[in-house]
Amino acid sequence: MTNELDRRVEQQEPTAKKTRRSLREVSEQNTDQPVRWVQLRLIPIWLRIILVLLIFVAAAYSGLHVGYSIIGDGAASDVLKWDTWQHLLDIMNGKE
Repeated sequence: MTNELDRRVEQQEPTAKKTRRSLREVSEQNTDQPVRWVQLRLIPIWLRIILVLLIFVAAAYSGLHVGYSIIGDGAASDVLKWDTWQHLLDIMNGKE
């Protein structure tokens, strides 16, 4: 009985890993079924890039707003005025 079981185990081939190449060979053998490619991208790459840039700009704007008006006790409308940034650059360069 054990000899029969040993023979059965020896006769079985070891299972090979399923790689893309082996799957391709199997699909080439079965030419009855057409190969279907499915596109998984719901949002195109160019739109993703634009969305990331818009999110970056919105985060920068909200960070400026919070930092200048809430933390710095300044007026929220002065965040994007050139006079404000010129004053900050003057302070950094030691002109004032």
